[in-house]
Amino acid sequence: MDIQYVYTKKRNQLGRPTNFSDRPAEILAEIIPNLNLLQEFIYRDPVEIGVQNSIQLSEHEVNTIRYNTESKGINHTEGGWPKDVNIQEQDQINRFRKKIEKDEFYLNSLYRLIHDLEIDIKQNNAIDIHQIYFQNKIDDYDEPFNIKTINLYTYNSNINQMANHISWQPDGQRKIAVSYCNFDFNPIIMNTIDSLVWDIENPNKPELILKPNSSLSTVEFNQKDTYQILAGCLNGQVCIFDLRKGNTPVEQSLIEYSHRETVRNALWLQSKTGTEFFSAAADGKIYWWDTKKMNQPVDKLVLDLEKKERSQYASAITKLDYDSSIPTKFMVGTEAGRIVLCTRKAKIDTERINVIYPGHSGPIYSIQRHPFFHKTFLSIGDWTLRIWSEEIRDDYIFSTKPSKYYLTDAQWCPGRPGVFISSTTEGSIHVWDLLFKQDQPALTVKLSEEAIACLSFQEQGRYIACGTKNGNVTLMELSDSLCILDRNEKQLVATMFDRETRRTHLLETRSRFKHDKQIRTITLRSEEELNEEISQSTEQFWSIINKEKKKLQDYLKQFEQELNLKEN
Repeated sequence: MDIQYVYTKKRNQLGRPTNFSDRPAEILAEIIPNLNLLQEFIYRDPVEIGVQNSIQLSEHEVNTIRYNTESKGINHTEGGWPKDVNIQEQDQINRFRKKIEKDEFYLNSLYRLIHDLEIDIKQNNAIDIHQIYFQNKIDDYDEPFNIKTINLYTYNSNINQMANHISWQPDGQRKIAVSYCNFDFNPIIMNTIDSLVWDIENPNKPELILKPNSSLSTVEFNQKDTYQILAGCLNGQVCIFDLRKGNTPVEQSLIEYSHRETVRNALWLQSKTGTEFFSAAADGKIYWWDTKKMNQPVDKLVLDLEKKERSQYASAITKLDYDSSIPTKFMVGTEAGRIVLCTRKAKIDTERINVIYPGHSGPIYSIQRHPFFHKTFLSIGDWTLRIWSEEIRDDYIFSTKPSKYYLTDAQWCPGRPGVFISSTTEGSIHVWDLLFKQDQPALTVKLSEEAIACLSFQEQGRYIACGTKNGNVTLMELSDSLCILDRNEKQLVATMFDRETRRTHLLETRSRFKHDKQIRTITLRSEEELNEEISQSTEQFWSIINKEKKKLQDYLKQFEQELNLKEN
């Protein structure tokens, strides 16, 4: 079968027509033979040529990108929990445990595991597989104490406005909320100051600008709903912000049922719903609130330390501290320098005030329970930082040397039990390590020319945020030697606190015994002996006064004589 295809084109598409014609051949180039080259020609006899019938192959080497591997261990301390059990609620955990412990399957599994465990224990008693070969070895730090600055957060509208409180977002720890407020009374600058929410990885622009009705004096993220922010205002109100619903308060207390002074602290409470919180202000009152009912407080406490049952005798509150692991107790710092341990179990205000500690010689600016040992807490109130124990009511167990500058804030490190950080009005932060040295800071960092107003640790203890009086917020990273727990460190710090507690208790008992002994000796004396001792003390006092008076008169006479000589 013939296959053909006809191409059809127009004549104008074929170009210029060709005209073929015949013509004779012509020589274009001619090379004449050279006989001299023929003499240089060599014949190859014989000629050997190798022939390979197989396929020629080439070999190549290729090295792929190296795959880096890393070994990591996991310390699994608790099992998995069902979705309906909130591990933050101790009551739900206890109910679930009681329910499981009554199950027959649990008892049978436990019996089987105990049998296997008993065999392993007997083997371990025969041969100690966990023997420590280097018991006297001292762990050295991988690196020296070090703090480096990560970011500096500055907003033009809030320059020279004090950043007085910082709160970290619980979920992910990527955001910080900063409240800006000026406590110095100045009628010229009493306008409302905006507060900010920053993303720690973006220091150029705040993620959200909070627009309150009054300047915020404190902010706190909700532990359960991480988009909610609790805030206390300069005019005494408390309000709730929701990052999902804009930059204005979604809930706010009524002014007539709010505090009469500036709210100094507002903290979320441990509850099933996550909607309860309490606030304290300089008017000496503590209010308990519920976000579902913000028109008026649920409960209140008037901090009347003199127990005169009058609100005008209430002590001004400067600081609150609440630990969710002890949900019924909280601590209060007053403007007079006292530290008050309170409980919410009692119904009467006088019964809610449990213990009053002597505190400091100035207003309390910081109180915080130890994250590892809940009976120990620190406080800041003057030029010293003091560590207290709930077992000792009349004295502290540890105190730093008086600083040259006033202390403004202090925080325990969440990663290491023996480390805490304090800040000063000079603009420096002092890092203390009780296991390294106790008489002076292990590290001092000059952070700003202005006073540092507040500190706030990240939950893991790796990062710390510092707010200054001029409105700057600095994020710093701690070295591994300051935030990673060493072997036996928790036990060593606990032993040190117990030793200091016993020492302080012994000194307190001894001083009380001496005081009682002096009182008994005074009461045993007769009235004539007391009168004679008083008369001797009086004569001794006036004799000293007369001697000093005579010295002063002699000095004045000598001075007048010298003046007369100079005039002459």
